Amino acid sequence: MENLKLNRRAVMAGSLAQALPALTSSGCAQSHATDVVPQADTCTIDADGTADVTRVVPVPGTISPEAQKFISVAAPSGPPPPLAVLRAETDAFRIRRVAEAKKLFPVNVTGKIMGDARCDVITPLNIPPANKNQALINVHEGGFVTDSGSLVEGIPIAYLTRTTVISVYYRLAPEHPFPAAVDDTVSVYRELLKNYKPQEVGLFGISAGAILTGEVAVALCKRKLPLPAALGIFSGTGDMSMPGDTEAVYKISEFSGYLVPPSKSHWRDPYVDGHNPKDPVRSPLYADLGGFPPSLFLTSTRDVLLSGTSILHLAMLRAGNRAEIVVFEALPHAFWYDYHLPETREALNIMAQFFNKHVGQAR
Repeated sequence: MENLKLNRRAVMAGSLAQALPALTSSGCAQSHATDVVPQADTCTIDADGTADVTRVVPVPGTISPEAQKFISVAAPSGPPPPLAVLRAETDAFRIRRVAEAKKLFPVNVTGKIMGDARCDVITPLNIPPANKNQALINVHEGGFVTDSGSLVEGIPIAYLTRTTVISVYYRLAPEHPFPAAVDDTVSVYRELLKNYKPQEVGLFGISAGAILTGEVAVALCKRKLPLPAALGIFSGTGDMSMPGDTEAVYKISEFSGYLVPPSKSHWRDPYVDGHNPKDPVRSPLYADLGGFPPSLFLTSTRDVLLSGTSILHLAMLRAGNRAEIVVFEALPHAFWYDYHLPETREALNIMAQFFNKHVGQAR
């Protein structure tokens, strides 16, 4: 059993039963027989309401064997690397994932400038006649400072929906903070409207891209442009002014990894860059969400943005919109990047079925 000591504010200890041995070179603590493993759950509440928690959390038997192994690998515990190093590491990750995606989900990919942004047009090898006049816009993950998504996200959805996907390479922070990413995506959508009707277009993203999806929808309303047929908000948030509860518990790799106080965001700050975090475009939770198209929210119970995703979903319901949420058991943030998990195929199919149901249909 491997101990993972995490700070919620004071001390929170978690442990992964059946965990694989941690690599000492990663900076993660390695479990030894002499280590003190908490045998009882404890919780004290400070005067300000902060909970100081110790929990022993086993790997659940409610997920696939592949997923059990997946969540049992500890992530590096050190702080994030410098941005240049992070981008280099992310590029290497993306190259590997894209190669894997192309093998599993054969498609054609063509680079193109659309509006003010560079894009990849991902085209299925066989498009049914009913889908030829449809398109999905994908805005990628990467904390607004890197691109770890793009084709990794767009290729499976293009293949499974048999619909063209436009993957947008929006400008990145900190060089280009808010609203650069919003403006770039809106410009691509405007370009698509020259050849497609709004009901023939969907918009989706993961993590930072999920946040951007909500922002773009609000920006379209503000600019008096018609909204797309459907929104896919896959592990995001609609409130950049404060963190949700799960940001105090989890990181990208759920329990393991570097945990900073939620008030000291290392991914919000470069993107917000001094703008009012409650600006309705910046934080759609504070916008008038009435009249938004059908939306699908995906998250998981060990997702750092579980709270943010569920809060925005509830706001959509309060506004009278059709909004679905699917929460996967025990998996971390954006787990569907790992194609070998049975849960990933299920999540991707849910996304594809949602878009096939709502894009191209009369609203």
